[in-house]
Amino acid sequence: MIPPVLFFVIFKYYPMLNAALAFKDYNVTKGIWGSPWIGFKNFELFFENPMFWTLVKNTIYISLYQLAVGFPIPIVLALALNEIRSARFKKLVQMVTFAPYFISTVVMVSMIMLFLAPRLGFFNTAMNALGMDSINFLGEPSMFRSIYVWSDVWQSAGYASVVYLAALAGIDPVLYEAAKVDGASRFQKILHVDLPGILPTITIILILNVGSIMGLGFEKIYLLQNPLNTATSEIISTYVYKIGLLNANYSFATAVGLFNSLINLCLLVFVNSLAKRISNNSIW
Repeated sequence: MIPPVLFFVIFKYYPMLNAALAFKDYNVTKGIWGSPWIGFKNFELFFENPMFWTLVKNTIYISLYQLAVGFPIPIVLALALNEIRSARFKKLVQMVTFAPYFISTVVMVSMIMLFLAPRLGFFNTAMNALGMDSINFLGEPSMFRSIYVWSDVWQSAGYASVVYLAALAGIDPVLYEAAKVDGASRFQKILHVDLPGILPTITIILILNVGSIMGLGFEKIYLLQNPLNTATSEIISTYVYKIGLLNANYSFATAVGLFNSLINLCLLVFVNSLAKRISNNSIW
């Protein structure tokens, strides 16, 4: 166990000491520990910032939207794949749904921009052929969340379903035989055998997803941003990047990031305790 323990100590826990930067007025020449302490001033600046509620609202809205759509779809996909009797067709569907996961974020965003281009994009070309006017999808703030979430579902649903397929493979075949003897239909088998069998896995993944609600991915949202959609696309992680790295305000950016992490930690502990109380399934 020494190598993994050393890895976490050196690369995970030791760097956490530098979170003290959030409580300092950072000076490059003095370094992190030589810079003067200023208490909670950076946090106060963030809470009083006019952008505070917009950032929190956008982050939570997109995260909950992604959780509501992206969490159940891999489960449904895994249950559907488990019912396929043709091995060749099953492998084909798995390959088609799994392949998008290996597309890099930059390539994925480029594809989205090409498909949704106002003049020559596939969707607008199809709409024009049907007699409808073109829409600047990425220029409409109200459409940004749906574009982000549904493209993410298309890219990651196949990969996420692998965990549930593995859990389904571990269900005792005797339970299926007993359900068949009792005259259960396919839907009844799914409802009374499959779902209870993968419920512990569903619970653990749900806890982890809820525990990272405030930690929404940075790269894809930042690449999809433009001046027209920032009203709904500006989230905490993109704001930290712009303030911390582009404007070199490292102390303030660290305070915002620490606030984000603490919210995630509180959510993780709360949801874990709630799941343990309701279903006896939890991370710890």
